[in-house]
Amino acid sequence: MNFNPRDMAKAMKRLGISQQEIPAQEVIIRCEDKEIIITNPSVTKVNLMGQDTLQITGTMTERMRTVAVNADDIHAVMEQTTCDEKTAKEALERNNGDIAKSILELSTQ
Repeated sequence: MNFNPRDMAKAMKRLGISQQEIPAQEVIIRCEDKEIIITNPSVTKVNLMGQDTLQITGTMTERMRTVAVNADDIHAVMEQTTCDEKTAKEALERNNGDIAKSILELSTQ
């Protein structure tokens, strides 16, 4: 069954569905432990009764996220929790560099 694009657009409009192409160059989805990178994306925003949805196609790759933790942050966590350097660094990495969250985590163990 072949659909005429113009007729399809009219039918979607009657149903309250609108589509918009987004000229994206790259899409990055940041998860807690990794990033999903979509290159050469085709991004379409669909609005159905006020609810926006994105449809993304392209070449997908994943990479692990690494957090750069500086020595001052490590020492701050060590001072507040009396833990060793390795434990402080691991807590900061686990908590994406959040000093307060790391201190709280190590203090409740």
